[in-house]
Amino acid sequence: MSDLSAQFSLHNPKILLVKLSSLGDVLHNLPIVWDLRARLPDAQIDWVVEEGYVHLLEPLLSKNGFRGIDRIIPFGLRRWKKNLLQLGTWKQFFAFKRQLQAVSYDYIIETQGLLKSALVCSLAKKNPHAVIAGLANATEFSGYEPIARSFYNQSVQVPTQCHAVDRSRWVMSSALDWPLLERSQAPQFYPEDYTRSLDGASIKSFEKMGAPYILCFHSTAREAKRWSNDHWVSLGKALASRGYQMVLPWGNAAEKTVSQLLAQQIPGAIVPAAFSIEAAFSIVAGAALIVGVDTGLTHLAAVLGKPTVEIYCDSPCWKTEGYWSNKIRNLGDIQRPPTAEQVIDASLELLAQ
Repeated sequence: MSDLSAQFSLHNPKILLVKLSSLGDVLHNLPIVWDLRARLPDAQIDWVVEEGYVHLLEPLLSKNGFRGIDRIIPFGLRRWKKNLLQLGTWKQFFAFKRQLQAVSYDYIIETQGLLKSALVCSLAKKNPHAVIAGLANATEFSGYEPIARSFYNQSVQVPTQCHAVDRSRWVMSSALDWPLLERSQAPQFYPEDYTRSLDGASIKSFEKMGAPYILCFHSTAREAKRWSNDHWVSLGKALASRGYQMVLPWGNAAEKTVSQLLAQQIPGAIVPAAFSIEAAFSIVAGAALIVGVDTGLTHLAAVLGKPTVEIYCDSPCWKTEGYWSNKIRNLGDIQRPPTAEQVIDASLELLAQ
């Protein structure tokens, strides 16, 4: 360990994590909180995140003797950009800046590699010898803005094919001058007490269902990442015939239309009301199985340790595959979607566990 790292370790360093969005990216950044806590139990760990994803971090807040994240600092950029000329927007921005600068940080770890994240680093208050670490290069199929490097004093080179969890750990390890964590050191995402409390949970709208339900996350932001409707129907019919209720969530009007189209062809399938990220935790926890494309809610199921089939159609499996649990099956790859039979077989295998 360098002299500087040893100095900060001795006085319980103050660490700021910057990972603003999106759902899956925030989830895959969670393990570094536990990695930091394991070696720096008394450090202060704060996290700046887009306000829409605060609920993802709340289970890690330090309380009642549990040490996780000490402060969550919400960032409202997505909302502010829509109202730049309003006085209220600028008042909110300066309130955010005051909250961010309430602590002087020893380490700032930015794992997104985007200008907006780097600007947060520049706004943060820093000790004179603070380490500001971020990505030195892009990884394949991920957003990256080279100008962000100019805001770091430690740019970290990572493999161009690097899993999202491993990439965050790479930057963290470099910032603290620690050996790189291997995959054999399985990542932890949420406190065990929290995940146990979710087991068997359900929300009110699902309580009247007379059969165990399976969530089908068929929608994603990019159309090419979708699995074909015919395959979803084949999967739904195969599982419905075995007594499972197929549930087809949606996030916007177009996705709802697809859910309704699929439900018409799958016996007993339902299209639920829209639900929030906060409600998604209990919805996912109550499911017998989750099947989904490469999208945030599928990754939520995987990090919660639920039986999950991840379907890759036009994105690389290596980038976000769930490798930490025997309850996860990763099928397909970029431009190589799995067949309906492969997904049905994987689903039945998990349901039989």
